[in-house]
Amino acid sequence: MLFRNFFLTAGLAVAVMFGQEPDNTKKNKRDREEGAVTADQQKETKADRELTQKIRKSVVDAEGMSTYAKNVKIISIDGKVTLRGPVNTMEEKEKIEALAKTAAGEGNVMSELEVKTKK
Repeated sequence: MLFRNFFLTAGLAVAVMFGQEPDNTKKNKRDREEGAVTADQQKETKADRELTQKIRKSVVDAEGMSTYAKNVKIISIDGKVTLRGPVNTMEEKEKIEALAKTAAGEGNVMSELEVKTKK
């Protein structure tokens, strides 16, 4: 754990030295806005945990998903699911939304997924 923290800190220091901001700085600011749904708000109810696990498994098992897509935030609160994070393509976005709707039911999924633009 100590080495992991060291490398993370060292990596951030190098990025700062070369004038590179972490990729998610703007997203972190957005997550602090009032009313923003974040992963730490997910309750530890069995039903919500199982719903999140079911969606995560279906996303990870889906063919052709990028690393971004496999790592989107899936937040379940009282059976309502919020999807957040970047994906590479509109197809990935639509596929993840469909998988979540299959698991949670139509009308129980709010998507805040964003198609990552190439720089």
